[in-house]
Amino acid sequence: MISVAIDGPAGAGKSTIARAAAQALGFLYVDTGALYRAIGLAVRRSGKDPADGEAVCGCLPSIRLELGYEDGVQQVYLNGENVSAAIRTPEASMDASSVSAVPAVREFLLERQREIARQNNVVMDGRDIGTVVLPNAQIKIFLTASPEERARRRYEELRAKGEDTAPEEVLKDVMQRDYNDTHRAVSPLRQAEGAVLADTTGKTLEEAIELMLGIIRAGLEEAEQ
Repeated sequence: MISVAIDGPAGAGKSTIARAAAQALGFLYVDTGALYRAIGLAVRRSGKDPADGEAVCGCLPSIRLELGYEDGVQQVYLNGENVSAAIRTPEASMDASSVSAVPAVREFLLERQREIARQNNVVMDGRDIGTVVLPNAQIKIFLTASPEERARRRYEELRAKGEDTAPEEVLKDVMQRDYNDTHRAVSPLRQAEGAVLADTTGKTLEEAIELMLGIIRAGLEEAEQ
């Protein structure tokens, strides 16, 4: 099986770009960030603080996560409920950042992610895929863009959904998420050894997808040699 591991900061477009690349290649797309968001949502719904590691650990035994696919699009189920839409809010993003810093949460999801990769050709994205989850992936990519670019994209997404927010608040959230992800004690965000850097600052979505596909196809050719 072939594994493509994609890491990068929040708002870099990993999900959108990786999903399109997987579809073009006929690979299974796995958005691991959605799993952390679902855990954050479960903790929040339980009335606990996602930043309280002990409370988060106490919630894990009651959390059942499943992945499904509809027309090739990943769906996340939390205790049988499709929460794919509910986990795409700014609050869910910050809660995901909080719970992802809890070692027990990362361990909870680690084997599930590896099992999927063992059984399928995958394009898997997250924060520690190339460094921890799939360190032996044949192709590793670190996808990024400037904080300002990522904040602009996020702001436009929120506006399109009818959410009223200020550009400066979105940039503040992006930079806080960057700090949290790169400074956590467990599996901090960093470029994996051997990963190709893909900077999409100033690129259109189509250009970013082509950049990604070019890197992956070059990696596949090299793997076959």
